[in-house]
Amino acid sequence: MKYDLHTHSKYSRDGWIDVEKMVKIAIKKGLSGIALTDHNTIKGALKAKKLESEKFKVIIGSEISTERGEVIGLFLSEEIRSRRFEEVISQIQDQDGIIVLPHPFDNIRGNGINPNHEDAKLVDYVEIFNSRCLLNKYNIQAEKYAEKYGLHGLAGSDAHFAHEIGNAGVYIQEDDLRKGFEKGDLKTFGRKTSPLNLGLTKGVKILKKNQFW
Repeated sequence: MKYDLHTHSKYSRDGWIDVEKMVKIAIKKGLSGIALTDHNTIKGALKAKKLESEKFKVIIGSEISTERGEVIGLFLSEEIRSRRFEEVISQIQDQDGIIVLPHPFDNIRGNGINPNHEDAKLVDYVEIFNSRCLLNKYNIQAEKYAEKYGLHGLAGSDAHFAHEIGNAGVYIQEDDLRKGFEKGDLKTFGRKTSPLNLGLTKGVKILKKNQFW
C-alpha cells in the first residue's frame, strides 16, 4: 500500500489543484491513497473523502500554522480552530488524531518547527523526508531527531501542483490504515521536487491573495 501523506489542494491559500483531479492523478500514479493536508482547513479533505473507494483511501488531515511553525494532524474529523502550538496539539489529540511535525528544521521556508526535547513527548511522527526541502540537511536533521527520541518517521511530497503528487510517501503493510500507523510499520520513499515549484507556489499565493484567481 503506497501513500503520499502530505498534499495540498486549491483549498490551501497557496494551492492550485482541484480535489477531483488530485484523486485521479494519485490513482493514475499507482498510489493506494493520499493524506490531504491543506493549510488550516479540512474542507478539501472532506470533499476528497467522498471520492474514496475500496482501492483508494483518503486520510483527512490539515497542516496548521502556529506561532512556532506548522503541525500536521491526520485522521481528523473537525477543523482545528486554534493557532497556538500546545492548543493545536491538544485539539488533534481530542479527535484521536495523529500528530506530525512536517519539514522540521527547514529554516529556508521559515515554517518548520525547530523541535526540542519536550516536543518529542507531544508528537507521534516526524516527517523525515519532505520533497520540498531545498537542502537535504533538513531531512537528515529530521531523521536524526526521530531516531534520537524513538519517534516514527514518515514522508510526503508536500505537493501543491499535480505533477508533484507521489514524489514522496510511505509503504504500509497493513490493510487497516490506522493500525499501520499505530504499529509504526511504515517504510518511506521519496525524491526531491524542482526548486521552481516553490517559486510557482509563491506566485499562486500572491494571485489568490489579490483575488486574481
